[in-house]
Amino acid sequence: MVYSWVHSFTVYRSLECRPDSYRDWYHQGNILRERGDLDGALSSYEKALEYYPDDYWAWYKRGMTLEDLGRFEEAARSYANAAGTRPDNYWAWYERGCIYLEELQEYERAIACFERALTVNPRDYWAAYRLGEAYRLLGNPEKAIGAYDRALMARPRDYWAWYRRGDAFRARGNREESLFNYRNALDAKPRDYWAWYQQGVILQELQRFPEAIACYGKALETEPDDRHAWYNLAGCHATLGNSREALDALERAIDLASDIYRESARNNPVFDGLRQEERFIALLDGDSRSEAA
Repeated sequence: MVYSWVHSFTVYRSLECRPDSYRDWYHQGNILRERGDLDGALSSYEKALEYYPDDYWAWYKRGMTLEDLGRFEEAARSYANAAGTRPDNYWAWYERGCIYLEELQEYERAIACFERALTVNPRDYWAAYRLGEAYRLLGNPEKAIGAYDRALMARPRDYWAWYRRGDAFRARGNREESLFNYRNALDAKPRDYWAWYQQGVILQELQRFPEAIACYGKALETEPDDRHAWYNLAGCHATLGNSREALDALERAIDLASDIYRESARNNPVFDGLRQEERFIALLDGDSRSEAA
């Protein structure tokens, strides 16, 4: 802390002597940025650029500062200027792609940036993974799968690449391949809720109800208060004629979200076999054991 104050004081005194020093304006921007004075840092980087308009680092740090200020379109332009001074620099292309992907939802521009970053660093996991995300969100699962494959070449046991690859296959309607990918995701994170839950949903769609029940059970070991898993579990048991298990799971779902699942159960034909059960009638009337307690 003392060092930062002394350094800052030194820079300000230097600027009094040399107000046209690019280096001092740039270093002042770095110091102010470290101190959390983002507006001051931005002004300093812009002042530095008045004297050295082709400086990569001032444009790049200006982009970072604008990003921290939530001024994302300006940040993207600043990264573009940085890339213009060093076209083969990975970071400006990558950071610009992240803004287009995550903040501006301009997926085609994000794709162009990540592909350019990958020409600089072909084995980079992050650019490949985010390229896959941009293609997936753009609605192009085939290209997304190719990008996730590239990410997995860099990190063969990466959870997110396998999981999102599963999502992409699911978007294509290839549920068996999607299951394979979610299972590989679980090799990396065995207790992950989402990979178990998504398998349960797909297996339920495929009418492989015992397997779906097992997957929902695993998901609930990690997230015991997840209303969606309890409700889907109830539907699987009801389909198999497991009345007690179905009612136990449905009661739990209604306890967690009565406004959603009481009405849903009332209209869902999967529960038709339970409609004469006193306990089912009580659940729909709002007289569950938990509410009575």
